[in-house]
Amino acid sequence: MQQVPVYRLTGEVVEQMEIREDVFGLPFNHAVVHQAMVRQLANRRQGTASTKMRGEVRGSTRKLFSQKHTGRARRGDIKSPLLRGGGVVFGPKPRSYRQAMPKKMRRLAIKCVLSAKVREGNIRLIRELDFKEPKTKDMLKVLALLGIGSSVLILTENVIPNVVKSAANLPQVKVLPSTLINIVDLLSYETLLITVPAIQKVEQIWSRENRSKEIPKTPRVFE
Repeated sequence: MQQVPVYRLTGEVVEQMEIREDVFGLPFNHAVVHQAMVRQLANRRQGTASTKMRGEVRGSTRKLFSQKHTGRARRGDIKSPLLRGGGVVFGPKPRSYRQAMPKKMRRLAIKCVLSAKVREGNIRLIRELDFKEPKTKDMLKVLALLGIGSSVLILTENVIPNVVKSAANLPQVKVLPSTLINIVDLLSYETLLITVPAIQKVEQIWSRENRSKEIPKTPRVFE
């Protein structure tokens, strides 16, 4: 088990907490992480872009002028892609950009990035995080005391409204509940600030041991 220092909101280290090797101690797999990132970005796309082809544009099919004896280039009807307002050649049509990826690979990608955060020292563990009222100034003060000067992803066990509102006006700060961590957000923010209950929740979700202790499926009975 690895040990990570636990901080107070004042920036003081109060204890050392052990974290699981099977979640925070894996080597970085570039191929899996890249595939997971591309998949998530592709699945975000709506795929609703659409253009009209020559046969879909509204207009007359009359030939604009004679084929020969005019000295001009050969011209068809007004719906030609060569004319303004005509059809679009090989334009986009509605389609699905969704990509599939095995569940084990998706889980491995998340754990690889979490392990990299710990290995590079880009993780801050705090006992708890909450404010009496939402104030951006309080959030900036906490980040400064913890030595966080770059972009930061804050993970809490559950949604804490005052924390979310305190970070809403900070462009390089994002707050998420621990159950919604994803590969793109983990890669987009340099530092990971996580509370003790949240990291316990992460270990519960992503740990191999805890996954094996899930309730077994009910056996099928054939009559």
